Amino acid sequence: MARKILLVDDEPLILKGLKYSLEQDGYLTDSAMDGEEALAKFFAGEYDLILLDVMLPGLDGIEVCQRIRERSNVPIIMLTAKGEDMDKILGLEYGADDYMTKPFNILEVKARIKTILRRAQATPPAAEENKIIRVRDMEVNLVNRSVKLAGKDVKLTAKEFDLLQLFITNRGRVFSRESMLETVWKYDYLGDMRTVDVHIRRLREKIERNSNQPEFIFTKWGVGYYFTDKD
Repeated sequence: MARKILLVDDEPLILKGLKYSLEQDGYLTDSAMDGEEALAKFFAGEYDLILLDVMLPGLDGIEVCQRIRERSNVPIIMLTAKGEDMDKILGLEYGADDYMTKPFNILEVKARIKTILRRAQATPPAAEENKIIRVRDMEVNLVNRSVKLAGKDVKLTAKEFDLLQLFITNRGRVFSRESMLETVWKYDYLGDMRTVDVHIRRLREKIERNSNQPEFIFTKWGVGYYFTDKD
């Protein structure tokens, strides 16, 4: 079955180019030119991925992303104009899975879409007894990609879950930012490496009782991050 992508941008030429190129690759597409239209279409339909511009008339892309995240973990790639303050974009807790800067290369857009969709669909070939990993009061289900903390569901984005899975299946191993980008993002990343730090911070805020005093994900200063199950 063809995957369906919602394209959200207020520039008609960009929408036209994305639509043509993605449909040539067999995707189904739908489009919206402002935040309200994007939300209306999303909640009325079913989409496998959203390509969402940050700067939109009315509701901006960050607000749209936040509202979608309240209801769904559908993969979202944010588009941001080159030269915008990436600290501001990355620092907001909007819950996107990835971002790209304009102007972008359509081949890179398609590569990232393919990677994210493949990752979202993948079912780990784990043995039955390894489908659920428990660390103290955390329970991670590798098959349905769900997390519980003290019995309560924790909503993670696709990228956040991928990071947690990487850590929890390699406990004690220190991962550099470069190795995490290569392993989790799975493409030649041309953006700001601080995106790793932002995703780690968001993950900590969701699974740690106190993100400033972590129990699970620790920083190895000057090297990277690691996960431990030791008290």
